[in-house]
Amino acid sequence: MTHALTHQVKDLSVLNVHPNSLPSSVSASLIGDLHPCRLLWFRTPAVMQRALFGRSASLAQLAAAALDGILAARSAPLLQRLERSMSSVSIPPPECMLRPLEVPVRYLFGPGPSNVPPRVLAAGSKPIIGHLHPEMYEIMNDIKKGIQYAFQTENNMTISMSGSGHAAMECAVFNVVEPGESVLITVNGIWGERVAEIAERLGANVHRLVKAPGGCYTNKEIEQAIEKHKPVLFFLAHGESSAGLCHPVDGFGDICRKHNCLFLVDTVASLGAAPIFMDKQKIDILYTGSQKALNAPPGTAPISFNDRACNKMFNRKTKPVSYLFDMTHLSNYWGCDGSPTRGYHHTGPVSGFFALRESLAILAERGLEESWRKHKEVAAYFYKGLEDLGLKLFIPDKELRLPSVTTICIPEGYEWREMLTYIMKNHQMEITGGLGPSVGMVMRIGLMGYNCEKTNADKALHALADALKNCKKSKA
Repeated sequence: MTHALTHQVKDLSVLNVHPNSLPSSVSASLIGDLHPCRLLWFRTPAVMQRALFGRSASLAQLAAAALDGILAARSAPLLQRLERSMSSVSIPPPECMLRPLEVPVRYLFGPGPSNVPPRVLAAGSKPIIGHLHPEMYEIMNDIKKGIQYAFQTENNMTISMSGSGHAAMECAVFNVVEPGESVLITVNGIWGERVAEIAERLGANVHRLVKAPGGCYTNKEIEQAIEKHKPVLFFLAHGESSAGLCHPVDGFGDICRKHNCLFLVDTVASLGAAPIFMDKQKIDILYTGSQKALNAPPGTAPISFNDRACNKMFNRKTKPVSYLFDMTHLSNYWGCDGSPTRGYHHTGPVSGFFALRESLAILAERGLEESWRKHKEVAAYFYKGLEDLGLKLFIPDKELRLPSVTTICIPEGYEWREMLTYIMKNHQMEITGGLGPSVGMVMRIGLMGYNCEKTNADKALHALADALKNCKKSKA
């Protein structure tokens, strides 16, 4: 009881509470714990108090106001604690949320996200507008045109998902595959594994063509598998970032059309860094992510469906398993269904769309061909630097290497986690290990979009050389 009362007295000391008004049970020692400024009054002799009262009332009021101002500023935290003690909530505000947000500055030289240029950051910080405002629709129309350019397609059914690349991946599978239907998926890294799991979750009959990370498929292998399994959908990752592979696409679209199968391609890690032509290469569904060579923050994912894909997904026997990713609604939200009005489906990431629009504008200004050339040039420069350090590139064939994400074999005798931790600690630089089936096999360095510069390649090479010199190497 005494402890609780002591706490109350200390808090009340900032509230102009005179000690004579306190309960008689409060001892002089407790009063002594009050705010020092208050003790000036409590400990002043009575005769001096009367003399002070004889002064001008206005002077006393001014002094009191000044003192109260000082005390109010100093006592604000105590007042907050007092208010909380009287609150009806039982869970107090977490201390971490009472501190300002702090984010370190780092070189993001992993497989993504990549560093975002100031221009895109500025676009994302513009004032919010309503997601159904006419101005927002105009921005969405701009995004659609930017995606069509980046994908090299005239498809009307071109939008951006409100979510990461996985959102586009699920949207593609959920809308064109129904339970019990056959799908064929190449698995030469993590992304084929993910698509296979998504298809299995909705009840599809999944057939995997499995190769070691970085393995390539011939047109003959694909056609034989399609003839055998008769899938409604065939999946291939153009940019398999877990292995650092840029897989050839030519010819697969023709095979799929020959056998009435849709061709789905993942370009999350390759768009803007390596050539892709959706219409010319007869790709039925193409998607990417915003956070790699496009250099927008994570959270938006462009996707496009051609007429063949639209015919399949809008003539389903069952509804897609996801309401959020149902293209019947999304096509209207993006103004792709021919309707004169757009209805509410979900609240899109307004700031994310601002940033995506700006990143697509930068790509349009630079030009696709220049972007592809720049990535190839910087990648070749980086390959030579890695080889000069005695490091081995994971993909032997230069023509099959993903320009945006380079994979190197883990140096013999080194613990890759130790190397990456050392680089992060001493160089504030993110370089990552493998992902999925490539874990323990490779380290991955991404130089894409805004980060695609020879100066950044030099920084990464310096950090790797430093790690090789200072990290422990086993005797084995």
